Amino acid sequence: MSAPGTSTHPLDHPIWNALMSRQHALAEGGARARRYPPAIGPFAAIADMSAQSFAALGALMSPSEVAVLFTPEPVTPTEEFKILLAETGEQMIGTPAESSIAGVDIVTLGAADVPAMLELTKLTNPGPFAARTHELGTFLGIRVDGQLVAMIGERMKPANYTEITAVCVHPSHRGCGYAQVLLGAISRQILARSEIPFLHVFSNNSSAIALYRRQGMQIRRRLHVTALQRLT
Repeated sequence: MSAPGTSTHPLDHPIWNALMSRQHALAEGGARARRYPPAIGPFAAIADMSAQSFAALGALMSPSEVAVLFTPEPVTPTEEFKILLAETGEQMIGTPAESSIAGVDIVTLGAADVPAMLELTKLTNPGPFAARTHELGTFLGIRVDGQLVAMIGERMKPANYTEITAVCVHPSHRGCGYAQVLLGAISRQILARSEIPFLHVFSNNSSAIALYRRQGMQIRRRLHVTALQRLT
């Protein structure tokens, strides 16, 4: 594997390049392994697949913590790690189409909304979401009768790219077009900053991939998603 820092495209190693560029102030670790603070998310990256880099990653973790890596090739860790998940994901890029629904207002979410955001993500499981995940960027939501029923946000920010994340809709409110509206809204904000929207979705989530395609996004490449736990 080529060193993430010298990759020809920042999205080939999105976690490493985010923590080396626009989100470097959040990075824990050093030259061989870096991660976001666990209260923000479990995402981590290593400089290469060497034993030294895995040792550096292990030094950042407690046995109860999980590190999630996004890599161009499969991860084969050293014996100090257990693989909890090894899947593939599609990295999609593009500008989702604008959409609107009469009478539906989009609100910006903040620290006071974290309990509702955690409740919604626990119910819908759009991916890792922690108490401080909202600090990574803008998060938008839709409320119905005071209840948060849909949301979307920003996560990794490598180079001039911004990842769309936490796309979720309450099961009782699906089919209303809320995801499409939020995709368009968050993308407009990203584009207004002269940044390029992208996102990740598990390869087996055909319905989500179809939604993103309909909204104007295309698959850029496939990445390996690996969750590791330290054994000792």
